[in-house]
Amino acid sequence: MNAELQADRAALADTVRRFAENEIAPNVEAWDDAGEFPRALYTRAAELGLLGLGYPEAFGGTPASYSLKLPAWIALARHGKSGGVLASLFSHNIGLPPVVLHASDPVRHEVVPAVLCGEKIAALAITEPGGGSDVAALRMTAKRDGDHYVLNGEKTFITSGMRADWITVAVRTGEGRGAGGISMLLLPGDAPGLSRTRLTKMGWWCSDTATLHFDNVRVPARYLLGDEGAGFRMIMGNFNGERIGLAAGALGFAQACLDEALAWSRERKTFGAALIEHQAVRHKLVDMQMRIASTEAWLEAVSAEGDAHEAAGRFNAPEWVAQVCMLKNHATQTMQFCADQAVQILGGMGFMRGTVSERIYREVKVMMIGGGAEEIMKELAARQLGWL
Repeated sequence: MNAELQADRAALADTVRRFAENEIAPNVEAWDDAGEFPRALYTRAAELGLLGLGYPEAFGGTPASYSLKLPAWIALARHGKSGGVLASLFSHNIGLPPVVLHASDPVRHEVVPAVLCGEKIAALAITEPGGGSDVAALRMTAKRDGDHYVLNGEKTFITSGMRADWITVAVRTGEGRGAGGISMLLLPGDAPGLSRTRLTKMGWWCSDTATLHFDNVRVPARYLLGDEGAGFRMIMGNFNGERIGLAAGALGFAQACLDEALAWSRERKTFGAALIEHQAVRHKLVDMQMRIASTEAWLEAVSAEGDAHEAAGRFNAPEWVAQVCMLKNHATQTMQFCADQAVQILGGMGFMRGTVSERIYREVKVMMIGGGAEEIMKELAARQLGWL
């Protein structure tokens, strides 16, 4: 890694740390109770350049490699200490890339700048009530009617689903089933016929999550992203960035658990000694650090490899996609282990609202399922490695 990149990473990580410590972490409990965080946080994140990180300058963004974005993602998780905030505040990072890559130029200029400056919220709608990870089996239809598409069906588990202003939706424009008939459409959030139902969750309480209902929703054909039938490949390519982001977040949350557990073990006394003086506790902390270190090293390697592939125009190199899938599993398993060990070290306090580890413990499973469940990741990795 060259000195310029190292300096940029350090400066960005410091900016993100201060933002997370000052403007996110102190408010998380109140936002969880409210079930949402203020929309003003989008504007603040945009002012710091965080919403536009990785997007073209023409739309108000700042181009950035995986390696540059990595410390920002980790710091937001470690110091913000809330997956719910990050999920909704950065839901555009899964909803907007298909627009940037595949929309017409007028549509890109209509949509992207307003999202990156924090005025509008973008979301992605893929999952259906009966579909889950089986994207090729989605059933929601979009029938062409003149210069519009007419949408009918449902999407569920949609992050930022209650207040998204723009929703990138996977639909079936072709006949029958399978990947070939899937397309992507961009939907204005105020479209007549669209209704939303809020969902309550185990964790991520301040992230609004919804089921979306489409009843003859008319969408102008100019909001078609790319060509009809090309949606499945867009979705699969979009997953790579999402999964690296999830892995980075999982690492940051694991570090937050270790931070709290280590501080607690130094302060808490049992049987006349600080917890850290007991071998069993020290060993738990070392086990946490061991998994964190391996995750961090792998994440750095996969990010650097991804940058190299993109520079060479190999955006979905099979061997790299396999690494992303396995990394996502490894990172979320590290988060799971560290959250569990931290709660155990904190004892009764680890079960109490207000501790970082209690919140992260509740958020583990969504990280292990979102962006592709563990089982799907293993199967995809095996296929990308040519084992089947």
